[in-house]
Parts: sequence; structure tokens; C-alpha cells
Amino acid sequence: MSLKDQITEDMKTAMRAKDAARLSTIRMLLAACKQREVDERIVLDDVAVVGIVDKLIKQRKDSIAAFQSAGRTDLVDKETAELGVLQAYLPARLSADEVAAEVAGIVAALGASGPGDMGKVMGAVKAKLAGKADMGQVSAAVKAALAK
Repeated sequence: MSLKDQITEDMKTAMRAKDAARLSTIRMLLAACKQREVDERIVLDDVAVVGIVDKLIKQRKDSIAAFQSAGRTDLVDKETAELGVLQAYLPARLSADEVAAEVAGIVAALGASGPGDMGKVMGAVKAKLAGKADMGQVSAAVKAALAK
């Protein structure tokens, strides 16, 4: 079963359970998927759906930080609940050591050295680790590897 089908099944389950918070988050995710399919006239595969989930998670984290600084605990709670639902659709994440090892391998394979090669390395790393690692963590690992 594809990830998109799993999300649709989870929506049906949330409807039956009358879980309004979970249902609204899943509907938001499916709407984002449908929007991308319509805009680009494609059918999303699992990798593309994971990319959308990653984007929505980043938005939730940014919103949580903004709401915390504004003292809006009610909105922080809502965004945190949405974040929990969205994280269930991500594959298992790589540890910091695994990310560093992957980045070191890619830097060696490309023969990259120095901060000038950051873009080239990030392109290759992003293609290989998409959905498997937090890109902020990956960027830090690439900077560290190129600084050596």
C-alpha cells in the first residue's frame, strides 16, 4: 500500500473515531498532496509525499517557535498535536553519526573540498537522504565535512 493510500485510510479511521484534531491534520496533508498533483499534473509517489510531510513539519516547527515567543500556548498545543500526527508518516530517521558517515562518503566520492563545493555536495546529499534525515542536520554535517 502506498503512503498516500495509507493516509487516506487513516483519514477514514479518524472519521469513524470522530477524532476531529487528527482528521483535520490528515485532511490538510491530503489537500497539500492534491494541490501539488494538480499544479504539476503528476501522480505523487511515496518520496514526493514524504517531501510534502517534511515541508509541513518544518512549517509546524516554525509556527511553534513563533507562538511560544508570543506566549500563545493554545496555538502551540494545536501545532504540536498536528506535528505529532504528521511525524507518523515519516520513515525512520538516520542518527547524527549515520548522517555524518553518509555525508563523508558523498564528499569523498565527489572530491569536494572547501565551502565553495557546498551546493554541489548538498544537491547529491539531498537526493540520497531525502526523507531519511532532517535537512538542517544534514547541512550542518556537510559544513563540518567541508571544513576539514
